[in-house]
Amino acid sequence: MDFGLTEEQAMIVETTRAFVENELYPHEAEVERTGHLRMDLIKELQAKAIEAGLYAANLPEEVGGAGLDTLTWLLYEKELGRANYALHWTCVARPSNILLAGNDEQREKYLYPCIRGEKWDCLAMTEPGAGSDLRGMKASAREDGDDFILNGTKHFISHADLADFTIVFMATGEEQTPRGPKKKITAFFVDKGTKGFTVREGYRNVSHRGYTNAVLEFDDCRVNRRQVLGEVHKGFDVANDWLGATRLQVASTCLGRAERALAHAVSYAAEREQFGQKIGKFQGISFKLADMAMELKAAELLTREAGWKYDQGTVTEADMSMAKLKATEVLAFIADEAIQIHGGMGLMDELPLERIWRDARVERIWEGTSEIQRHIISREMLRAHGA
Repeated sequence: MDFGLTEEQAMIVETTRAFVENELYPHEAEVERTGHLRMDLIKELQAKAIEAGLYAANLPEEVGGAGLDTLTWLLYEKELGRANYALHWTCVARPSNILLAGNDEQREKYLYPCIRGEKWDCLAMTEPGAGSDLRGMKASAREDGDDFILNGTKHFISHADLADFTIVFMATGEEQTPRGPKKKITAFFVDKGTKGFTVREGYRNVSHRGYTNAVLEFDDCRVNRRQVLGEVHKGFDVANDWLGATRLQVASTCLGRAERALAHAVSYAAEREQFGQKIGKFQGISFKLADMAMELKAAELLTREAGWKYDQGTVTEADMSMAKLKATEVLAFIADEAIQIHGGMGLMDELPLERIWRDARVERIWEGTSEIQRHIISREMLRAHGA
């Protein structure tokens, strides 16, 4: 594995960072204080991102994306991750690559408009009573001729208020396994405005202001068989085939914010004077900086290795879980220590530190909690011994 960046990678990092600093940073204060991302601002920044070649960069060239390999994509995600989440996720959208699993008709209707910036997508899995246990979902779909009738509730669905359609996962049957009965899952495209499909305002969230969540309600919502993504009863196969790298995406955006927080801490420690000297000279501060830098490098190496192995076809579930777990917990650690170094000023909204600190909390929960990641890692270790 080569730890240096290629000329192309260095250019992508430089271009993305410049866009984030020049186009996204100036709007952070407004979004943080209002909790709202204006549609006119979205459209303005979206157009600039498309012009810069940064929009839908996660998708292959043959469908209109940038065709980045996984490692380069993660470097790009890290730079975007420096900014307010709502700004970079909405205005520099990366449509879910699960859309690539669609057939030609579905790609025309859903994938390509997302790549062109004409539509937004969202994924709906989580339910109020299921949480991390996706097989425990109660929302269901039953066949009725050439249609399916969907019923149930999903919640914590990111930016569903903005999305033009959702990819929703529903229980469509049950199968017997050595560990007891398990539900069969099917994925469906459901367009906003479909009768029986309601998007309700979600919960107020301490993390990622301006990035909304919603409650989705399905009440005898009828969709045609043509709206099945993949095969009936094979929804988990679709998710496993196309959503595996999302943990690495979370890890990378966390690295960007952690690096930003550390830079603020180093700058402040080098400038702030107490008792006749720079506070960075005190061991109580200098040791913090050293630990922050070391932990950040460890998280970045885990993430880069997993990205590299993903492209080699050798990545494991444990590799991705280690990267996600380490990066999210390192972000929380660095954000907290950066505030401690700044003292009272660290908690003021003149600096991004209090936001980074708040935003860090959700990262250890979504895309699999820290406990789930530890379970995946230990399970892989034990399986090698037949346990």
